[in-house]
Amino acid sequence: MVQKVIKAFTTAWKGLSLTIRHLFVGNTKREIVTVSNSNYFKQLEHGTNTIQYPKQQLPVPEVGRYQLDVEMDDCIVCDLCAKVCPVNCIDIESIKATEAIGQTSDGTTKRLYAAKFDIDMAKCMYCGLCTIVCPTECITMTNQYDKTVFQLSDLVYQFSDMTPEDAAEKRALFDKQQAEKQAAKLAAMKQKEGGA
Repeated sequence: MVQKVIKAFTTAWKGLSLTIRHLFVGNTKREIVTVSNSNYFKQLEHGTNTIQYPKQQLPVPEVGRYQLDVEMDDCIVCDLCAKVCPVNCIDIESIKATEAIGQTSDGTTKRLYAAKFDIDMAKCMYCGLCTIVCPTECITMTNQYDKTVFQLSDLVYQFSDMTPEDAAEKRALFDKQQAEKQAAKLAAMKQKEGGA
């Protein structure tokens, strides 16, 4: 009986000593080091495994997948990123231009206007597929990972700078050009039929 009481006290003391040790070790601050540091995983043995956020922040790896960003000057509105997205978080609406509207930084000719280019980061699963398929490399992942918002709708980022009025004007110009081409084609066919 005495042996059982002694064993119970020693077992309880081992558990309490572990708790007390962690209680006092928890007051130390964690040193911020990168994952490539050889001491990175040994830090968990000495001190807390949390950091004092936002006063301390973990370094962001170069290959991290975080916030998406689009350089609209380089975008040719090819829609590949939206097609490859497994969760449909990219919403693109394009308008055909009546002529070439410029060039990207790599020399690709732009022939489409981006009436709408929205990315819903609440849906995004950070797979990076959209950055891989982009032919002009205009869609990239930045190193920003803290995008805390109060409304879920604030996570929809709009990259197109075209107003609805401009979009309507560009559509009207394209429709007018198409109507003129169709009229010219019909006139040429009538003239060909009349001369034959």
